[in-house]
Amino acid sequence: MTEAKTNSKSKSNVLSLVYMAMFVAIITVCAQIQIPMTVPFTLQTLGIFMAAAMLGWKRGLISVAVYVLLGAIGVPVFAGFSGGIGVLGGPTGGYIIGFLFTALIVGLMTDFLGRKLWVLAVSMVAGLAVCYIFGTIWFMIAMHTDFVAALLTCVVPFLLADAAKIVVATVLVNRLDKIVKL
Repeated sequence: MTEAKTNSKSKSNVLSLVYMAMFVAIITVCAQIQIPMTVPFTLQTLGIFMAAAMLGWKRGLISVAVYVLLGAIGVPVFAGFSGGIGVLGGPTGGYIIGFLFTALIVGLMTDFLGRKLWVLAVSMVAGLAVCYIFGTIWFMIAMHTDFVAALLTCVVPFLLADAAKIVVATVLVNRLDKIVKL
C-alpha cells in the first residue's frame, strides 16, 4: 500500500513538472508571436494568464519564474528571440518582472474563488493592471520619460488587444477546465 502511494505521488510530481514545462514552452511561443513596437505587442500575457489559471498560483508562478530565469540567463525566450539580463534592465524589463505578479494574482484568485468566468476575467484584469504598473514605472526610469508619455506608449495602444487576450484566455481556461484536470 505504501509503495502504491509513493508511486502515485511520484507520478503526480512528474505530471506537475511536465505541465509546468509545457506552460514555459507555451509562454515562450506566445512571446515570439509579436508586432514589433517600442514595447512589442506579444501574446505572452495570454500564456501567463492560462498558466496561472490552469495550474494554480504555485505551479503557475513557478512556470513564469522559470520562463523569466531562462530569459535572464540568456536563453532566447523573450520577444524577438531575445534573452539576457540586459533585456530585464531595458525598457520592457518591468513588464517581464510584472509577469510574476500577474501569475501570482491570477493563480491566487482562481485557487481561492474558483474558475468561474467572472473570477477568471477579474483576476486577469487585476493581474494585467499590476503588470502595467511595474512595466510603466520601469519604462519611465529606463527611457527617462514622464508618466503620460509612458502611458501613451506602453498602455493605451495595448488596451484593446489585452482585453481580447483576457477574453480568449477566460474562454479557453473555462472550456479546458471542464475536460483537462491539471
